Amino acid sequence: MSSNGPGFFQNFIGYVAEKRLLSDRRLLEWYPPFWMMRIRVLELADEWRRVRIRLPLNSISRNPGGVMFGGFQASLADPIPALACGRIFPGYSVWTRSMHIEFELGGRTDLELRFEFPPELEAAVRHELETTGRSSPTFQYGYYLEDGTRCTVVRTTVAIRPKGYSREARGRQGRTSGGTHVA
Repeated sequence: MSSNGPGFFQNFIGYVAEKRLLSDRRLLEWYPPFWMMRIRVLELADEWRRVRIRLPLNSISRNPGGVMFGGFQASLADPIPALACGRIFPGYSVWTRSMHIEFELGGRTDLELRFEFPPELEAAVRHELETTGRSSPTFQYGYYLEDGTRCTVVRTTVAIRPKGYSREARGRQGRTSGGTHVA
């Protein structure tokens, strides 16, 4: 039996996050998928403008080639820019619109995800939100080996929209799926 709405656990996590009963650091570390991955938040600074998270290489995350499964990297990398945008631009709905991962080297050690929200990108997003009410910024960040060598590049585009936004509602307002305005 399936349900269209969020389940008890999602509602509970949302409540805890909204009421700030736990720090963002603990919410990330204790979020069940991330807890099972044994992540460790190393830095969560300046209201999500700088994030560093350790993703350990262990018997669960190691593939038969001896390096980190790409899916582990993708799972952790996916929500970080959207979470940052949600904290920096409260009052908007945010989600990951697309993500591209390029594996430059095998993740043969514990990995460190490093994400930064550049001030010039923040200013551009803020301007777009003020003028158009929406924005779709793209972030580039990555994973680094213990020796500091970058092994994975991640490019993520985040959709930032007014609360209650839906393509269907937008379509009823005279837009086609291609985004062309119809008078």
